[in-house]
Amino acid sequence: MTQLPEPYRDAVTFAFGDSPELADELLALVLAGRKTATCAALASFGEDSEPMPVVGRRDVVLDGLGQPAAVIETVELTVRRFDEVDATFAEQEGEGPLEEWRKGHEAY
Repeated sequence: MTQLPEPYRDAVTFAFGDSPELADELLALVLAGRKTATCAALASFGEDSEPMPVVGRRDVVLDGLGQPAAVIETVELTVRRFDEVDATFAEQEGEGPLEEWRKGHEAY
């Protein structure tokens, strides 16, 4: 797809992760319905980067090649410290139990 449909032309676009492979892996979890939540460091949002999500906003998720692949909607926004993330949230992220989630996100 070279151009987004009209309703999404002004949407925030992003890819999950920090590599094309991870972007595709996490996108596959979204498309399969296994990843229904996501997180990011608060410091990654700001004037010179991606805007902070707001409830009701729809974003376009890009695949590992930078092509639009899905539209997601923010339905809830919670700010918490890394050590406050619980097993329920880790499961909603679709990447395994809490201990695996912590290891993966500490490395990220």
